[in-house]
Amino acid sequence: MRKVLQKLKFRVVVIFLIVMFGVAFFSVKPAQTQQPVTLNLLMTAPDAEPWKQGIIKDFETKNPGIKINIVEGPNATDLLENLYTSAFILGDSPYDLINMDVVWTPKFAAANWLLDLTDKITEAELAAFSEKDVEGRRYKGKLYAIPMRSDVGMLYYREDLLKEAGFNPPESFDDLIKISQALKDENKGRWGYVWQGKQYEGLAAMFVEILEGFGGYWVNPETLEVGLDRPQTVEAIEFLKNTIQIGISPPGVTTYQEEETRQIFQNENSVFLRNWPYVWPLANKESSPIDGKIAIKPMVHTKNGSSGACLGGWALGISKSTKHPEEAWKAIKYFTSEEAQRKFVLQAGFVPSRRSLFLDPQIVAKYPHYPQLLKVVDKAVLRPPIAQYAQASDILQRYLSAALTNRITPEAAMKNAASETRQLLRR
Repeated sequence: MRKVLQKLKFRVVVIFLIVMFGVAFFSVKPAQTQQPVTLNLLMTAPDAEPWKQGIIKDFETKNPGIKINIVEGPNATDLLENLYTSAFILGDSPYDLINMDVVWTPKFAAANWLLDLTDKITEAELAAFSEKDVEGRRYKGKLYAIPMRSDVGMLYYREDLLKEAGFNPPESFDDLIKISQALKDENKGRWGYVWQGKQYEGLAAMFVEILEGFGGYWVNPETLEVGLDRPQTVEAIEFLKNTIQIGISPPGVTTYQEEETRQIFQNENSVFLRNWPYVWPLANKESSPIDGKIAIKPMVHTKNGSSGACLGGWALGISKSTKHPEEAWKAIKYFTSEEAQRKFVLQAGFVPSRRSLFLDPQIVAKYPHYPQLLKVVDKAVLRPPIAQYAQASDILQRYLSAALTNRITPEAAMKNAASETRQLLRR
């Protein structure tokens, strides 16, 4: 019996020692053998390359325990949104970081697909970003994404032609029409003003700027009041129709998207252009006919309205289903930092979301128009930050396109659009 007990004690001691060794071993070993955490991020294919070659490499070097896996999606942002939406609806999204267009934030937040980031960052830290960029990432007072890059609609114009003719840059819609008529040159195939008139999201983005200029509004996000059937909305539509009727905009403008209008302007066939910041580096290439001949400003307005630059841009949020929220937040903090954004802007030519970078000497040396671009950013207006934005935009696009192509009067179009939008918001 004594021998048996001695053997049992020995075995207990051995087992205890093995357990303790195992605890000690595994408390140290994971740091050496643990696989890096991988964060999946979906984005359009053209955006993927500058991310991979620049800030992702830098982040992974600084954070060897975290890898960023870029999933390349379609170029069209609406198709990208559909991919994100499908992934969320089907269950746990495979995406940890969510790269969001500004108009997606309310929808994703309302559907409870995003982590609330409000307590992750202070208001003092947020003050470093463009105010409107931050506002566009809130929903019902909570913050769901951090701005990564900004984007705003702007009015381009041929500075050389205006100076030669003795015109100052336009401040009102009347100025825009007057200068366009004076500088339109049929012999050279030059139009006065080109804009995006096709039935797609770009039409809604363009229209909110004109609507702001006439003192109108689409949907008040606080009260959900709809302003589409107000007189200012009809006046905004009549202005756009008038540019076609008097011949300063081409008849085909109601079929144009961004690229068609850019090519017309860049080929010296228009005095004014409404478009996004991506046009600037293309129009100012050495091979461009208008290199060094253009300038920018916010959209013109009436005395009762104000300049409006439709806010675009992208921000990073965190999927509520991610298994790595802390690592995802660490990635967002780096990608939206001043250091990373400076490199991103210099390499890829994107518009920063941090205000200081518009005046950064290194960036201004490469993009001298950025201080002027900051003035446009400060005039930014949001498309309605409502959960039902996609449906509301579809309603506006359909009726606005019908009015611009003379299939229905502006008054009737906006009466119907307002009625359908109110029904949508009530549901």
